[in-house]
Amino acid sequence: MPKINAATVAEHRAHQREALIGAAIDILVTEGAAAVTPASVGARAGLARSSVYQYFDSSAALLATVTEEAFRRSNEALARAMATTKGPVERVEAFFRESLRLGAEGAHRPAAALMNAGLPPACQERLVELHLEQVEPFRAAVRELGVPEPALTADLIAGMLHTALAAVDGGAPLDTVTGRTLDLVRRCLGPHSGAAGPAPHSGAAGPA
Repeated sequence: MPKINAATVAEHRAHQREALIGAAIDILVTEGAAAVTPASVGARAGLARSSVYQYFDSSAALLATVTEEAFRRSNEALARAMATTKGPVERVEAFFRESLRLGAEGAHRPAAALMNAGLPPACQERLVELHLEQVEPFRAAVRELGVPEPALTADLIAGMLHTALAAVDGGAPLDTVTGRTLDLVRRCLGPHSGAAGPAPHSGAAGPA
């Protein structure tokens, strides 16, 4: 029996499960969904395949868990970033700022890999549900601003976020991309943002 480096068996199992999920995410991003198997995940985590089956009974179970994890951590970070804001404009800005920070850390890559992995319909549907849950606080803030065509406006502004994420992913400076993106968002929201033009910034996008 492997040595338990934890105060309790339950804590040990939680650590092992977390290590397996981390290994599965790493394999997904670097090698693709087809490479996520109990054997490969166990090897990456330094555990025997038989140990993996104590937590996940198949590759499908691993991918289903990774699907949830690909959004959970980012959603928690976004919720924390938006929790201290005052008003819808600050919530939109906090959502963009934190999304770009997470993008710079590569947090979006597991979800992107899953989107292109040819998963079963049920997993694809769950991915869409999780994405909608992630962007709903941003879309709700846009609706609260009372802009014309709020759904379309939110979609158009979200397009800027996708472009900004691609720029950061391509190596553009996070502070520069964040500052320019927030300037453009404020311009798009216009009088609804409570500002006549872009707010001043020094290149870095600090708290609003």
